[in-house]
Amino acid sequence: MDNSQAQPWFRRLHWQILVAMALGTLVGLIGGEAVVPKIGWLGTLFIRLLKMVIVPLILTSIISGVAAVGGGRDLGRLFSKTMGYYVLSSTLAILAGLVMVNLIRPGDGANIAGSERAAIPELSTPSSPVELILGIVPENVVAAAAKPDMLSVIFFSILFGMSVAALPEKPRSSLVGFFGAAFQAMMRLTSGVIRFAPIGVFGLIARVVGTSGLESFRALALYMMTIFFGLTFHLFVTLPLLLLVLGRIRPWVHFKNMAEPLAMAFSTSSSGATLPVTLGAVENKVGVSNRISSFVLPMGATVNMDGTALYECAGVLFIAQILGVDLSLGAQLVVVITALLASIGAAAVPSAGLVIIFIVLEAVNLRGPEVEAIVGAMLAVDRPLDMYRTVVNVFSDSAGAAIIARSEGETGVDLPTPKEA
Repeated sequence: MDNSQAQPWFRRLHWQILVAMALGTLVGLIGGEAVVPKIGWLGTLFIRLLKMVIVPLILTSIISGVAAVGGGRDLGRLFSKTMGYYVLSSTLAILAGLVMVNLIRPGDGANIAGSERAAIPELSTPSSPVELILGIVPENVVAAAAKPDMLSVIFFSILFGMSVAALPEKPRSSLVGFFGAAFQAMMRLTSGVIRFAPIGVFGLIARVVGTSGLESFRALALYMMTIFFGLTFHLFVTLPLLLLVLGRIRPWVHFKNMAEPLAMAFSTSSSGATLPVTLGAVENKVGVSNRISSFVLPMGATVNMDGTALYECAGVLFIAQILGVDLSLGAQLVVVITALLASIGAAAVPSAGLVIIFIVLEAVNLRGPEVEAIVGAMLAVDRPLDMYRTVVNVFSDSAGAAIIARSEGETGVDLPTPKEA
């Protein structure tokens, strides 16, 4: 059971954020623009804390996740299948978000925190696929981290993690232990920063409402609807199709077997916290062997974030629409690739996607106080979306485990009852 459920309501983070949002709205309406410089700095401080953890979180998360895989031919085959599924499902999730945000266009005509008056940033996007590939490979990793050029940092982290996995047992275990411990420390630090969220939301919402009034909430409602439709399409259309086509598995049987972990995922907003329940359901109800589940699911809780990838892509395009920035097909391709790679580094903690979205924003040179204000407004309505994203993440992990188990010759996976057969 999640410990947070035993806490009184006022100690739970999502209620604290909702209260902070209401107070920030009230203060912004009463104080107007005069209150912005007095309170807005709280939101700025919170955003700076989020940005502070990005580089070390990505480095430790990806390196520890990839390096822990180890070596061997059977393990190499399992790793290839697992990563192939993760890339496919996350890419399909991102494309669903891309289509939804271009169809609904929730940011058109919106004004959040004076974004209409903000200078449109100069986009920095590659002019060709070759330039995109060259731009991913850093000449200096330290400089890339300091900039930060997150696409290069992610690329280096994946390669370094693969190199660690290929080492002999003794040095490999030492490095895996080091980066695993560093990742746990960064997760603890990130969780601590997220606990500061209510104060940050108060400052950000007071700035938004004090500057632009209540009109910004119409755009936020459309934004929530866009994310909701994208996640729903991926959960109930894309992933069931993958179960049917790749695993010859009846989706409704898998949904039924995964009911308990999905409820846990929704309540905790953490695929990491849900992992023990997910492992139990996948082994005991879905029927996947421990050999497959113990490899695929912990790795999935670290690197397979379909809902987060969709959110990052749609969120960045939403911000661009608000700012009046028309992202070209090439720029949107950069967003898709960056969202895919950045989702690999999204830690399995609540609201981690909020941290990662800055990586995708940096990839297309969307930055500045107006961008931070919009991200802050998005945070205020993020809790229900975060809960739903986690459900999608966990279901994708379990679907991957079932599909890979079938591909490995396991026949007892997601068998229907006699009535369902």
